[in-house]
Amino acid sequence: MDQRLSDQHSASGFDPAYSAKKRRHLWIWAIVLLLFGLLFYWVYRQHSASASAPTGGGNRRGAMSGPVPVTVATATKGSIGVYLDAIGTVTPTYTDNITAEVTGVITAVHYREGQVVRKGDPLVDIDSRSYEAQLEQAEGTLERDQNLLAEAQMDLKRYQDAWAKNAIPRQTLEDQGKVVLQDEGSVKNDEGTVEYDKVQVGFCHIVSPIDGRVGLRLVDPGNLVTANSTTTLVVVTQVQPITVIFTLAEDSLQQVLEQMRGGKALSVEAYDRTNTKLIAKGRLITINNQIDTTTGTVQLRAAFDNSKGELFPNEFVNTRLLVKTLDNQILVPSSAIQHNGATDFVYLIQGIDTPGAKATMKTVKSGISDQGNTVVSSGLQPGDVVANSSFQKLIDGSPVTRSKVNLPSTSTDTTEAAP
Repeated sequence: MDQRLSDQHSASGFDPAYSAKKRRHLWIWAIVLLLFGLLFYWVYRQHSASASAPTGGGNRRGAMSGPVPVTVATATKGSIGVYLDAIGTVTPTYTDNITAEVTGVITAVHYREGQVVRKGDPLVDIDSRSYEAQLEQAEGTLERDQNLLAEAQMDLKRYQDAWAKNAIPRQTLEDQGKVVLQDEGSVKNDEGTVEYDKVQVGFCHIVSPIDGRVGLRLVDPGNLVTANSTTTLVVVTQVQPITVIFTLAEDSLQQVLEQMRGGKALSVEAYDRTNTKLIAKGRLITINNQIDTTTGTVQLRAAFDNSKGELFPNEFVNTRLLVKTLDNQILVPSSAIQHNGATDFVYLIQGIDTPGAKATMKTVKSGISDQGNTVVSSGLQPGDVVANSSFQKLIDGSPVTRSKVNLPSTSTDTTEAAP
């Protein structure tokens, strides 16, 4: 009979083993989905709990219980400088590349590499014996012709006395006068030759033409140098004082010219490559006579005493040209000003040390900035207290209290709309 039932189930297409296997699969999938749902619910609860924690971003909308601790800053009245920033190059006032003006063998090198020399200090000696011999010959020729001139002048004097007594013809007197003139010309030519040979001897002993610092040694004793060659014997650069050449956009030129026409000396500060360390302070001395049409910029030169050697030739520096100083300006720390697109605002706090202190959003109009301070032309008065930290937790009307620690200020843009 069982066989007949089995045959009947088979004939009808129903398989009990297959149905049991299918039910097991359904139960497995149901359990997996249930576990997945439980896991998702647990993650969601954890995320909600962290979002509503006191240190989380939910405080942006006032979810935090209690006042927000903030550091504060006070608006003050003071002066601020209007600066123009540019990249400059330290350029010596004088740079002398000394070459040989005579031909000869170098006999001595007197300078040390990097030595600071004064004008007239010996640098290089070239063998001068042949030039000294030429000078001695020229001096001998000059001495001979001077004596010939003296003899001709004595003869002329005798002829003049004889002519006064009608003892000689006039032609003889005139001829002697021309002889004297010829000898004077010879003496003058000899004097020029002597002076030239003295100069040649002087070229053999090279001295520093300026006060400055010498570079690395370029020649050694025994080297042969030739006159009018391009071989440099020594380089001397003036480092005290020294200048910095920098460029400004032509749009900024007029405000600089206005100050210079008024006879005002403009100060220039030189900072290091990172623009964090002040290297030296100087003054603007000149502006180039034309604008570079390819870049739309103009070059300016500033002078620095460089008494301690802070500036080095060809060094790149960041320059700050003080164009003018604005007095009686309302100043606040730049980090206290927040931005929402083109709108600037601060969190104004009334009674920071009272229990009911609140932060009120206040639209302001900011101006130039310098040394971490910004000019506020409208919206604040001297003595107003503004928040300088915890901006991610503040909204208009947030209760606040003075922070007991120095919290880092946040000056990034915020999405909170300004009133």
